[in-house]
Amino acid sequence: MDKFDVIIIGGGPGGAKTAKILAAAGKSVALVEDAHWGGVCLNCGCIPTKMLLGAVAPKGLLRGLERQRVAKGTVEVDYAALQKRVQRYTKASSQTLAKGLADAGVTLFNGRGLCAGAHEVRVVAADGGEQTLSAQHIVLAGGSRSASFPGLVPDHDAVLDSTDLLNIPAVPESLIIVGAGAIGLEMADFFSAMGSAVTVVEAAPQLAPTEDTDIAQELQKLLGKAGRACLAGVKASSLLTRDGQAVLTLEDGRELTATKALVAVGRKPNTDGLEAEKAGCALNRRGYVTVDDYLKAAPTVFAIGDINGKTLLAHAAEHQGVYVARQILGEESGAYDSGPVPSCIYGSLEVMRVGKTARQALSEGGEVAVSRAMLTGNAIAQAGGDASGFVKVVWQDGRMAGIAALGHGVSHLVTAAQLLLLGQYSGDRLHSFMFAHPTLDEILSVAVQAPREPAA
Repeated sequence: MDKFDVIIIGGGPGGAKTAKILAAAGKSVALVEDAHWGGVCLNCGCIPTKMLLGAVAPKGLLRGLERQRVAKGTVEVDYAALQKRVQRYTKASSQTLAKGLADAGVTLFNGRGLCAGAHEVRVVAADGGEQTLSAQHIVLAGGSRSASFPGLVPDHDAVLDSTDLLNIPAVPESLIIVGAGAIGLEMADFFSAMGSAVTVVEAAPQLAPTEDTDIAQELQKLLGKAGRACLAGVKASSLLTRDGQAVLTLEDGRELTATKALVAVGRKPNTDGLEAEKAGCALNRRGYVTVDDYLKAAPTVFAIGDINGKTLLAHAAEHQGVYVARQILGEESGAYDSGPVPSCIYGSLEVMRVGKTARQALSEGGEVAVSRAMLTGNAIAQAGGDASGFVKVVWQDGRMAGIAALGHGVSHLVTAAQLLLLGQYSGDRLHSFMFAHPTLDEILSVAVQAPREPAA
């Protein structure tokens, strides 16, 4: 039996980050991955999606300038060439990551990692071969995969999951997207820009269900102006392939038909068959590994990233991984604190948020207020051809609790917004934070200083 100080199951952002830190500190580390180094984020999630969106970004800029009657023309994207570019980049990045881990002293195992005890992990290779590893600590970092519901299950024919759609060989003439979270909205943005007739269907009362209502309402209005059909508060009863087409049946009996359909109704943890219980771990009713305030799932086991269900974002997994590595090294003793978690929805129209929504703050109690600034007053937003949208600051008992934005390019505000929130730069203190002019960032300062109104 091979013995290590730490065994990590999952070679995505969280697992890789944890492994690098521990190896650099002299720990012997085994990292087990059964699909691709870099996980979903690098190979079939965040990174390929952003490369697709980057390719069509000039189309959005041109549309904005055309509306202002200062430019005209066309931007043609070679879809086949773009797909090759994305595949080459992600493959090379995955290989580079694996090499970097190996060079750092991490022992890599290709195979499915299964818990075999409080200190043991079985690695099952693709050819069926098995070996058992042992360690003082085990870190579960297995990530998540696309979820589905009864009646809404990808058949990989006309009904696809996000990985299928990323690899689709041709742009579909029409596309139904079930689910208006980040994945659904980003896919809708890309394929709409490529010429697909896109219809987005969301069961929740609004698009972007995790955001405040004012963000969602303005988002739906602007997407409608861009020619995208968006149906919110509409539940689907079935989605299937019929005569080569995707057919979505709604609960009210309506049928929608398209060339292809995407099921983007969330994520579920990769805990099926993990046998985490053998290591003393417990799963909640949704299948996520339960953890305490120190991200411990059992006395010798930690769980980080999507698999613990706290925050399903790659940077959250990395952040948790750093904390766990420091715990194992004896450099951290306090409970895990994520701070204000940043999140973005990307595309020609973006959503950015750091910290709490007004809805969250209201549910917690206290005096909650909101201040806003419209992007129309920002010179850089105007220069880009699309100044629609706004920035809002959520205040809870007089302190900044969250910052959110909707508009073109607002994902670029996320780091400055987080720094403002962490430092509580408001009032006289805001003067110590100098904003360059002209920049999109300046709108944050305007929003912080804007009059506050009670949150509804």
